[in-house]
Amino acid sequence: MKGGRSCGRIKSGFLLSDMKILVACEESQSVTNELRRLGHEAYSCDIESCSGGHPEWHLQVDALELLKIQWDMIIAFPPCTYLSNAGACRLYPRKGQLDQERYKKGLAAKEFFLHFLNADCPKIAVENPVSSTVFRMPPHSQEIQPWQFGHRYTKKTRLWLRGLPPLVPTDIVTPIGPYVPAGTGRKDRSKYGAAKRGEDAKNRAKTFPGIAHAMAEQWAGQNVN
Repeated sequence: MKGGRSCGRIKSGFLLSDMKILVACEESQSVTNELRRLGHEAYSCDIESCSGGHPEWHLQVDALELLKIQWDMIIAFPPCTYLSNAGACRLYPRKGQLDQERYKKGLAAKEFFLHFLNADCPKIAVENPVSSTVFRMPPHSQEIQPWQFGHRYTKKTRLWLRGLPPLVPTDIVTPIGPYVPAGTGRKDRSKYGAAKRGEDAKNRAKTFPGIAHAMAEQWAGQNVN
């Protein structure tokens, strides 16, 4: 936690009807900004500095430290690098042969994931893509796609929910293709959204605006009990 903000500084300054919400592993502040727009005391958290324009709402500390605080809601986006099924080719570099080092990193990522899912909080949502079956992740509550929320791409995402309802699609459109294409040697990537590697990795991980808006409105909007 050296160099980060002290989690002890968090104070409640809103009406009782507003909630104190942790948005863990979110440097983009996509969901945090939507929650703040609704009047909630929402904080993004990541070990990196934020890119969403509101450092005053960003806690640059180990997210697990913040689980020691009582929150009204936790929305978490834990890293998926070693869990995702998209990395299966690196998990099994040779047919039937498991990369033990990568497998250990995947198990550590699963343990980190479970800290959020099992946190002491009445309302929890944890997001991750489809994971490799070898990690035996707990059953998910829902699968969503960007094209269900106004974005013309496919990018299957899973949600694990406790005390929160499944998201309802808000704007179903026809997808034009995957947001992040597989490594198939495709020549024209221009219409597929984010580039595949390098500096665009952080951009690929950002929550789509339509999904961020739906999360805030459907889980913390004025019509939510």
